[in-house]
Amino acid sequence: MNVIINQTRHTLAEGATLADAIELLQARAPFAAAVNLQFVPQTRYSQTRLQHDDRIDIIAPVTGG
Repeated sequence: MNVIINQTRHTLAEGATLADAIELLQARAPFAAAVNLQFVPQTRYSQTRLQHDDRIDIIAPVTGG
């Protein structure tokens, strides 16, 4: 299935979870994740199943002022 992660199209296996998408990007903590603009707590990454054309945002905190 196709999903969009941080505005880039990626292909994941059917039944993939948010944890699979994060692993694909090799994201390093700290970060927050959202699916279709809905924040997903870290404890739910492996339980959040993705659907075709879902939009996933993986956001790292920014420091400074």
